[in-house]
Amino acid sequence: MQPTRARYTMLAFALGTMALAYIDRVAISLSSSSIQRDLSLTDAELGYAFSAFTLAYALFEVPSGWLADRFGARRMMTRIVVWWSIWTVATAGAVGFRSLVSIRFAFGMGEAGVLPTLASAFRRWLPERERGRAFGLTVAAAALGTAVSQPIVGAMLQHFSWRESFVAFGALGFAWALAWYAWMRDDPREHAAVNAAEIAEIGPPALETLAAVPWARLVRSRNLIAICAMYFCAIYGWYFFMTWLPQYLERARGFNIRETSLLAALPWLAIAAGCFLGGLLSDALVKRYGRRVGLRTPGIIGLPIAALMIVGAILTPSAALATGFLTAAAGFAALGIASAWSTCLAIGGRNGGVVSGAMNMFGNLGGTVCPIVFGLSLEHLGSWNVPLASVAVLYALSGLLWLAVDPEEGLETSGGGRT
Repeated sequence: MQPTRARYTMLAFALGTMALAYIDRVAISLSSSSIQRDLSLTDAELGYAFSAFTLAYALFEVPSGWLADRFGARRMMTRIVVWWSIWTVATAGAVGFRSLVSIRFAFGMGEAGVLPTLASAFRRWLPERERGRAFGLTVAAAALGTAVSQPIVGAMLQHFSWRESFVAFGALGFAWALAWYAWMRDDPREHAAVNAAEIAEIGPPALETLAAVPWARLVRSRNLIAICAMYFCAIYGWYFFMTWLPQYLERARGFNIRETSLLAALPWLAIAAGCFLGGLLSDALVKRYGRRVGLRTPGIIGLPIAALMIVGAILTPSAALATGFLTAAAGFAALGIASAWSTCLAIGGRNGGVVSGAMNMFGNLGGTVCPIVFGLSLEHLGSWNVPLASVAVLYALSGLLWLAVDPEEGLETSGGGRT
């Protein structure tokens, strides 16, 4: 009997989820000049508005990861997409700083848990040998969604207001949520499109009963602390590309809105390539050398190179070269993203959603700090180079922190281990 391939349909849904999430998430960055002008926001206030989403997203990561482990990806993802779509549309109704911050915070609450929920689905639907490339493709889809949205939003802003653009983007989510709920099942063994041969390829059930979360061991785990600190530093830089990059290209490098909408897409194409290639590299190295080498190597290599690329962007007087350096930095920094999520599943086992949520919480706390640092630096120092230097420093530190992560030390199997 030939195995069915229903798990790849599930993966296609996951890719669509991430693309949609990032289209809705980053629409504000390219619209930020118009929003800042219409709502009379200072640079610091715009930085706080960017970070309101990320702070809420970070705070609700662990609860959302636990809920995904508890109730399954089918119901959780439906709730997540419907909620974030409501608040994407609501962004169009912002009338000032306070309302924009409140709406963006509620949006972050809703979108929290996307990746932990997908991690929970991958653990049930995919064999371990396919998870690295699946995470690579998933995060690559997020980056491609961002890259595609930049010129689309740029074109829309030439014909429609930023408020109308948010309504259009938010409406897409409701149709997706209906399709996901109709097709998805939490256990592939319950899906009519999955035959016995595919079940054999997927492997034994990932979850018989919900495991009690080892909270005490989790908060004391030096392994988990290391991966959370690593992700904080890595995602700090990610959020520069997500928030302030379009304004940097306009204000610091002199590009117009049409040029900016195209050039701002380049780092996201590099991120997509980096995530995908990093996932492939990780899977290949895990197969040949084991988890410790395979899951850590992409980040150990990529992040220090990314730091050097940021330094190059700071030092060059050429706008074109600066764009090239930033594009390269984004791609190299993304090499370890897929393996970071695979590491969470390796460490967390049946509590992979919680561990994934913890890592992503700290990553997005880094993402919360980044836009504020840029906004305050611009307002009080008039400098782009100071916050860019902070990105370079944290990229280098993130590469070092990967050395402290041990993907073979699981919370369930270590018996405490080095925790």
